[in-house]
Amino acid sequence: MSDFLWVEKYRPKKIRDCILSEDTKKTFAEFVKQKEIPNLLLSGTAGTGKTTVAKALCEELGADYILINGSDEGRQIDTLRHKIKNFASTVSLTEHSAHKVVIIDEADYMNAESVQPALRNFIETFHSNCRFIFTCNYKSKILPALHSRCTVIDFAIKNGQKVKTAQALLKRLGKILEDEEIKYDNKVLAELIQKHYPDFRRTINELQRYSVRGEIDSGILFSLSEANTKELIKILKEKRFNDMRKWVINNLDKEPSSLFSTIYNLLYTNLEGNSVPQAVLIIAGYQYKSAFVADQEINMVACLTEVMANCKFK
Repeated sequence: MSDFLWVEKYRPKKIRDCILSEDTKKTFAEFVKQKEIPNLLLSGTAGTGKTTVAKALCEELGADYILINGSDEGRQIDTLRHKIKNFASTVSLTEHSAHKVVIIDEADYMNAESVQPALRNFIETFHSNCRFIFTCNYKSKILPALHSRCTVIDFAIKNGQKVKTAQALLKRLGKILEDEEIKYDNKVLAELIQKHYPDFRRTINELQRYSVRGEIDSGILFSLSEANTKELIKILKEKRFNDMRKWVINNLDKEPSSLFSTIYNLLYTNLEGNSVPQAVLIIAGYQYKSAFVADQEINMVACLTEVMANCKFK
């Protein structure tokens, strides 16, 4: 399966091959140079390379490591008591690295009352033999006690680096398609990147999905611009809450103000006349709140839930 999925098949194995902002790449390059891995907390939006970098760092330094999904097995305290403890307490068998590494993916989903406090103690107990790398989308959901025990690195890509990273991704996508012997149009690749930036993982997944046509050309542009919004209207009309939440998660890569404007224009033409004023008030209220809320996903889901419950579609 890993050979079939492009995100795995073409996952970088070295830090120099990862697509990162200049400052972030320099930081990890220094870890490689020093041949040392500190306890790390990597934060940033989905698909920006946090897990890829964690794996590449371990593989480049030859460190033994395990990957634990914080949203699944990481929720259980027994995972700590058995899997992590058994791994962390044994001596590394590799010659290249003095430490073993536990990578905990999606650490912000771990129980903050039981699992996260236990990890704080584990970091101290096994400090001579094991390092911990946490990845998360929302570092505010990680206990301050874990923050203080880790080097915190934000994967946010500042404006000055957006063009450079997008160009690097464009080059990477072109190389993938050439290796897969699929014809492509650079303008279409740029459109795909623009739609999903900075979610590199989703961009590659979407590229693979469209590649089944045998060619990446202007024929997919309709799908990129229209199909996604038509899907939302159908979901709201049929009041499918779970699917609506998934749609929000998949589109949070856009700026909140842009996303609200898209939804506003979409609903304006798809609602019955007497529901339009109500929808406008709902959207305006939640757009205002988006400037202050801690979790944009919850705010957007709440907005669309209210639209589903109170508005009538054509």
